[in-house]
Amino acid sequence: MSTRISVFPLPGALLFPRMHLPLHIFEPRYRAMVTDSLARDRRIGMIQPRDTNEPPTLFDVGCIGRIADVEAHDDGRFDIILEGLARFTILRELDVATPFRQVEAELEPVGTSEILSMAERASLERESRRFADMQGYAVDWEAVSRLDDEALVNGIAQIAPFDVASKQALLEADGLSDRAELIMQLMQFYGRHDGDDTATLQ
Repeated sequence: MSTRISVFPLPGALLFPRMHLPLHIFEPRYRAMVTDSLARDRRIGMIQPRDTNEPPTLFDVGCIGRIADVEAHDDGRFDIILEGLARFTILRELDVATPFRQVEAELEPVGTSEILSMAERASLERESRRFADMQGYAVDWEAVSRLDDEALVNGIAQIAPFDVASKQALLEADGLSDRAELIMQLMQFYGRHDGDDTATLQ
């Protein structure tokens, strides 16, 4: 079943079902998009661009979110928090008069929260510690240990300093175990190429 979605192309920004993504909206076209969304169904689709063209070519898979919280500033800017609802696949881009882009897309059914095996969880935490130490990140590991598996895996996918193609591969991973395994592979890859600006999986 297809639906019309206003999309926000933003490299490196991933949204997952049941996760939250804070966004600062300042460009006029995306301020218009937020205003329109608030007047209709509060939904916005996050999608990554494939390139730096203007307008950029879009990846096929994104995630639609609902504006769960909004702060409107006097100068027209917004601070919003998107709550992830479902992944979507673009069927076609629509010819619209709005300054923001809109697509016809098919929403993916959302299942229940997944869990990792104890071995998978332990491996992911171990690799994350190694990667964080290598990158010099300060992490509250006690707080991390209290996260459920879905929040841990998808949270890492959101904040990890991977390139756009790697982020997209994480979004498109079929299940939580596959996404966790890919995260560990990416951490190992980027760890071996630390400081190498040409390191990419594209």
